[in-house]
Amino acid sequence: MQQASSPALQGKRVAILMTDGVEQVEYTGPRSFLEEQGATVTLLSPKAPGETIQGFNQLTPDQTFKVERDVRGANHADFDALVLPGGVANPDQLRLSAESIAFIHAFGMANKPIAAICHGPWTLIDAELVTNRQMTSWPTLQVDLENAGAKWSDQQVVVDGKLVTSRKPDDIPAFNQAILGQLQQ
Repeated sequence: MQQASSPALQGKRVAILMTDGVEQVEYTGPRSFLEEQGATVTLLSPKAPGETIQGFNQLTPDQTFKVERDVRGANHADFDALVLPGGVANPDQLRLSAESIAFIHAFGMANKPIAAICHGPWTLIDAELVTNRQMTSWPTLQVDLENAGAKWSDQQVVVDGKLVTSRKPDDIPAFNQAILGQLQQ
């Protein structure tokens, strides 16, 4: 008789930090994947718990998502990894949230996995985590990232230490596998 194996990420806790304007598939895709692997995922935001975040399908408003925890009361030590979805407005607004940037910075200083996709890496500039890092992103961030000291390349996924970056929704399968690899180390 075979025993069922436990999910790969059983006991792992992952924070996804986002706000209005998120490219929803860059949230829903990784979240579903991580939960299927056994991780506990929490949606953090500079908004209060229970408030809604407006997701977008490219430039069209689509689904809304309920905030599960306010980033102001969150501690990086409570999580094993951080995911930063894109969408243009989402990271642009997060950059204005000192608490969000401090939370991201704390993850980087603790050398915990951070995974950012599309426009998500924008927040890493403000968190001072891109200097001398190999990265990718949505193409319009290339100059911003390079000006901040990153070494940018146009690849599906780039892993540099504990930092995972990807370019766009089409890259989500590779992005998910890279996050899985980080959490299994």
